[in-house]
Amino acid sequence: MSDSQKNKLDRLRENWRERVAADFDSAADRVREWKKEGLVVSFTNGCFDLLHPGHMHSLMEARSFGDKLVVGLNSDESVRKLKGMDRPIIQLEDRIAMLTAVRWVDLVVPFDEKDPEKLIEAVLPDVLVKGGDYRPENIAGAETVLKNGGKVYTLGFMEGYSSSRLLKKIREE
Repeated sequence: MSDSQKNKLDRLRENWRERVAADFDSAADRVREWKKEGLVVSFTNGCFDLLHPGHMHSLMEARSFGDKLVVGLNSDESVRKLKGMDRPIIQLEDRIAMLTAVRWVDLVVPFDEKDPEKLIEAVLPDVLVKGGDYRPENIAGAETVLKNGGKVYTLGFMEGYSSSRLLKKIREE
């Protein structure tokens, strides 16, 4: 993450501090607090570039598995590793702002790695949720969650919505 991104992120955290974790340790602390209160914590992750109705449905459904929803959010660098140099379309600080505005999202945690394995190991959610385009055995962090007594679910896929499809449509017009 560049210094410029860190500065912008710091300003956003002043406004949305309670819904954005500065690092994995603070995210883990928050999750531990929720669990002490007897709350079930679910976790999902993604790039959430070009937020669309499919994303919103997935976030709502992921939240339904628990009392709190933690969203691991790929950093700009991580998105480029996954999607190519022309992505993300929407920069990290703006994706954070959009996700923190979603009522089903209780905590957003940016991560630089290609997958959220280390983040999941840090927060140890009760439930790990991914989209229907994933098989449970291929979900990063699934083994960790299951080993710690948690559950792993895949969601249904909402046909017709994908950031890649939206981007293709935009470029064609």
